[in-house]
Amino acid sequence: MIFIREASANHCLVWSISTQSLENGAATDYFYRMPLKREQPDPDAFNAGATLPYNLRLADFESAMRDVYDFFYDVNKLLRRKNLDRLDDTVRPAIMSGLLSDMITASLAKHSRSLVVNKYFNGHPDLVIKGEYPNNSVQAGSKGVEIKTTRKAGGAVDFHGARDQWLCVFVYEIDDDTEPAVARRPMRFSEIYLAQVRIADFRRNERGELGTRTATLHREGIASFRENWIYRLASDEG
Repeated sequence: MIFIREASANHCLVWSISTQSLENGAATDYFYRMPLKREQPDPDAFNAGATLPYNLRLADFESAMRDVYDFFYDVNKLLRRKNLDRLDDTVRPAIMSGLLSDMITASLAKHSRSLVVNKYFNGHPDLVIKGEYPNNSVQAGSKGVEIKTTRKAGGAVDFHGARDQWLCVFVYEIDDDTEPAVARRPMRFSEIYLAQVRIADFRRNERGELGTRTATLHREGIASFRENWIYRLASDEG
């Protein structure tokens, strides 16, 4: 008899399989029938004292997170039925960050009262105040919120250049270690930060001849940025 234990903060299930069922590929079929978890925002992880610009609400962030979680659940459920890898396991990190940034931008715009998606391709910021710019399109605007995603705890990200801006960073986690892979926890957001940053808060990162120079919030800048956290999960350790 083989026992498989699946645990999470909300539930713990113990599965058992007889050695006889391992024959003729039955084990693989069994694993793919394991329940697929739908990730949910943790209501206790939001910061009620956070400063929110442009009429944003904590509920807007919660709804945007839920939209992303529902999308991954629906897609991964379809992939599971075909015995294919999860979307989380097939998309390269850079593509995943871009995908999540676009999804969050669209969802926040949908739920926000005052912000819409910047219609200018690769324009800045990602979200602009509704009606502030012609056709809600601007190449380099100053009124709105720039959205970034990263797997780096603490929310430090690189930029092509320093700007005065309202910056929002979503930190996400992907379980790519648990085996079997079908038992892995779904992608989740662990931290969200939103604050107004200034050019003086950045440091320049010099690169070689073939590299691209970038800018990152320096030590004092990132410390100040983290003070206005929106969402922060408690550590799983301990």
